Amino acid sequence: MKHLCMVVFAGMLGAMSASAADQTWTGKISDSMCGAKHNTSAEHGKKLSDRECTLACVKEHDAKYVFVSGGKVYNVGNQDFAALPDHAGHTVKLTGEMSGDTITVSKIAMPATKKKG
Repeated sequence: MKHLCMVVFAGMLGAMSASAADQTWTGKISDSMCGAKHNTSAEHGKKLSDRECTLACVKEHDAKYVFVSGGKVYNVGNQDFAALPDHAGHTVKLTGEMSGDTITVSKIAMPATKKKG
């Protein structure tokens, strides 16, 4: 019985620490070449939206996706996360686990828009 209680307690601690690791931030999906500021005319020779610039930098210049929040640029640890290209250049709510300056993304969602009225 004592052994069973210890196993249950250890399992609860593990579940609590796993769920406590994820955090959510609001910011923009960008690329490692541009970071917080896109200068599309200088980079691409023409004016592009932040989305177009991010996608072009990742595809054409081997840049990596990054997350910009509060003026700080964070690396994205899992570059293969499927929603990154869909939200390139968008302001999003990003959920994941941070280690140093790298976030491993678990969820990306568009923030709710306020209704005018």
